[in-house]
Amino acid sequence: MATISSLGIGSGLDLTTLLDNLTTAEKGRLTPISAAQSTYSAQLTAYGTLQSAVQTFADAATALASPDAYGATTATSSNTSAFNVTTMTGAAAGKYSVSVTQLAASQALISASQTSNTAALGATTSGNSRTLTISQGDGSTPLSINLTDDQTSLTGVRDAINKAGGGVTASIVKVSDSNYKLVLSSNNTGTDSEMTVAVTGDDQLNNIIGYDSSTGTGAMTQKTPAANAQLTFNGIDLERQSNSIDDIQDGITLNLTDTTSSPATLTIAKNTSTASTAINTFVTAYNALQDTFTSLTKFTATATNSDSSDSTNGALLGDSTLRTIQTQLKSAIGNANGSGSISTLASIGITTDPTTGKLTVDSTKLNTALTSNTGAVQAMMVGDGKTTGVMTNISKLNATFLNTSTGTIANAETSVNNTLKSLTTQYNAVNDSITATIARYKTQFTALDVTMSALNSTSTYLTQQFATTSSSSLGS
Repeated sequence: MATISSLGIGSGLDLTTLLDNLTTAEKGRLTPISAAQSTYSAQLTAYGTLQSAVQTFADAATALASPDAYGATTATSSNTSAFNVTTMTGAAAGKYSVSVTQLAASQALISASQTSNTAALGATTSGNSRTLTISQGDGSTPLSINLTDDQTSLTGVRDAINKAGGGVTASIVKVSDSNYKLVLSSNNTGTDSEMTVAVTGDDQLNNIIGYDSSTGTGAMTQKTPAANAQLTFNGIDLERQSNSIDDIQDGITLNLTDTTSSPATLTIAKNTSTASTAINTFVTAYNALQDTFTSLTKFTATATNSDSSDSTNGALLGDSTLRTIQTQLKSAIGNANGSGSISTLASIGITTDPTTGKLTVDSTKLNTALTSNTGAVQAMMVGDGKTTGVMTNISKLNATFLNTSTGTIANAETSVNNTLKSLTTQYNAVNDSITATIARYKTQFTALDVTMSALNSTSTYLTQQFATTSSSSLGS
């Protein structure tokens, strides 16, 4: 069979253009599938945008579902050099008189002078029978360290104590070139942390670093005595092991830094700014979410009898998932909780604009409610933290929207992903069909070319034969 190097060369027909036109027509079968893929891909992206906006709103709602948002206080002291104060939820507003007569201190022991910090000071023993024990009265487990002969120098003892990581820190003070002293300092303040140091199995070393806090005797001397903090709080004498005191009254921590010559005034006041800021953040997040709803469901009317929609329409126009989230949140925002004059968001100045669906805040009304009736605002917002409370219920709703495996948005994304997988399978099947069809056309066109080429050759041959025969007849 003759071969064809280019379609149409054998038949004289424009088979290449015809094949191209047929290919274009066949590939038109992919257009609706590609359009559907674009639509669903846009929906998947839109769900991501929706999830991000809902998450921001959920974070703001969670902050308001916590009691910590409503019990904030501020503390000021008339003597900031003597103590500073931090407060937590539960601190009672009021003024308190504070006098500090003594600060808590940690005990420090110092050894007698030694001519070297590296020379062994203990007696020679066999094995590790020498034990250094440091006990403290705070109930902690005594620090027990076995010392080798090489660890009986001041440096060896220091390093062994610090490596053990107990409640004591050891250091060496160089007084002069041949004058060294070992210093032991309790890591904690208060008399409960007084140290008793003993070396068993080596009386020689014990006679250098031993000390008994119960009697105040021993080879070492007490450089700084342990002391408890002593203060008066609203006329009540108190004593504590530490300068950081958080158990005098709920929500108040005093950090003592100096003694006072006269009583100082501690003022605890309500701080409504924490709740006010959290509420305004919530309103901003909710309004941003409404803008997201509007953007994702945007609709632009097209000309009458037009078969196509406007390309600027939102990817989730008419989407049931978005509509469910929007409707449920709108209902939750308007729900009441609790009793009395403060039972809804509107009762503290947070209302919904009927035109835009966005929230607005009456700052004066909000500040009045937070200042004069903080407890009622918290009760309305938080409820029991489980089944009641406006913000508690909104947070529960958000959790159902955002759950990554079974949430409303996750289910919608799963559905879209499944559809996209199905469309990909369909696209590949149609594309394979088109490829096979075009290949069949090309084979048929090639056969046509070959056939036409053979017919043309036969025609030429017959024409030549007839011409020869006619010439011979005329010549005779």
